[in-house]
Amino acid sequence: MPTLSKKIYRNWMFTVGALATFAYRIIVVLNHYNPLWVQIAWYVGTIGFVWYFAHRFKIENRRNKVIKKMKLIEKINGDNCLSVEEKESLTYILKSLQTSLAKWNYIIIFAFSALALIYGIYQDFLSKIFG
Repeated sequence: MPTLSKKIYRNWMFTVGALATFAYRIIVVLNHYNPLWVQIAWYVGTIGFVWYFAHRFKIENRRNKVIKKMKLIEKINGDNCLSVEEKESLTYILKSLQTSLAKWNYIIIFAFSALALIYGIYQDFLSKIFG
């Protein structure tokens, strides 16, 4: 059975996501100053998003596997001590987690961030080295 990540890691991932978001937003301001700072902010934001959304994708997959493996929806709908309202509420929550498109959003953001990072590294560094 999966366990929650340590609180310090969850807090770290929140910080990574917040920092990446800030880094992308500050580019608009930095465009008026120094191109080097724009590049730094872009790399911080892109690397942060790649890491953050890979983490979120992993969490979504883990949740979905637990729901299926433990047959939680079927068990909630079975005979037990839960009221009808409690069963319906839990079924709604589990089904919404299971059918959420959030993991596809994470995949798309991860993929495009990774492609942008690879392209950026090529343009900023490798094209200068290999001409």
